[in-house]
Amino acid sequence: MSMTTFVLADAVPKFTPTVPTELNSAVTTVLGWAAGVGLAVAVLGGLLSWAAIAVGHNSSNAQLAARGKTGVLASLIGAGGIGATSALVLMAYNLIGNK
Repeated sequence: MSMTTFVLADAVPKFTPTVPTELNSAVTTVLGWAAGVGLAVAVLGGLLSWAAIAVGHNSSNAQLAARGKTGVLASLIGAGGIGATSALVLMAYNLIGNK
């Protein structure tokens, strides 16, 4: 190899990306609260949707029951999305060396 290759290789520093500790705790807190509140809203939406299904069936209101079933499905998809997003963010966060 030529001398230029060795000079350029020495000029590039060894770099490991890290997040500052001050930011690390703040990011963890915000992500934790966002996931917790999002899951609480998904559970509340599921409970209200099951209540709409019950009222719709007992009052012979098929439209209300159908909307309740749609709400249950939406709350399940929302909770799954929050869980998947949380896992992906945590995986990406740990890939840069913050464990």
